[in-house]
Amino acid sequence: MRNHRAQSHQSIYKTIDNYYTEKVLRHGASPLGVDWTCVATQELRFVHLLKICRFRAPFSLNDLGCGYGALLAYLSKRHPSAEIDYFGIDLSTAMISRARRLYSRQPKSSFLVGRSCPRIADFSVASGIFNVKLHKGIDAWEAFITDTLIDLKENSTRGFAVNFMRPEESARSSNKMLYRITPDRWVKFCEKNLDCSVEIISSYGLREFTLLDRPRNAKLCVRIN
Repeated sequence: MRNHRAQSHQSIYKTIDNYYTEKVLRHGASPLGVDWTCVATQELRFVHLLKICRFRAPFSLNDLGCGYGALLAYLSKRHPSAEIDYFGIDLSTAMISRARRLYSRQPKSSFLVGRSCPRIADFSVASGIFNVKLHKGIDAWEAFITDTLIDLKENSTRGFAVNFMRPEESARSSNKMLYRITPDRWVKFCEKNLDCSVEIISSYGLREFTLLDRPRNAKLCVRIN
């Protein structure tokens, strides 16, 4: 099933790989290298994605679309005493090469060039991987998102977190190469198709939202401003 899903998105994977490889080759291991504007907003996203995790006990974490490993650096800085078995996955060989170069001595950490989570972990996160659709059609892009969310659910025993950009206030100012959506579309999918309860976080100063998806036995909590 996973192989079938992967084969159906070959063109999208290639487009994403080319786009982010060009970014990291141009800007290096920096927020600009993964198409973020600055460290502050990059780390603000990490703050909210990591609300899916429970830091009081050891846990394993998949980081899908890990780039050059900025989340691992953030974890080491902000949660130095946490026991985390970290696995970063990215489509771009150039990204993974830089991650390995930067964090080869980091304990309990691995990086892999790949399209999906290679193992079952306690938690998984994916930051910004659904934003840049370039010239891909909405139907194809949403099929890619659907299968990626399925993969995250299948490989996360305690929950996963993803983020999306919200629509611009004016349609005229919207970049057609970006994917923007309101929360309802993917909240309903995760609840109905993945049997998750979903927490929506959107009041953190960026035009986007984060979804925390947990097994159904968790209570649904919504924060929307």
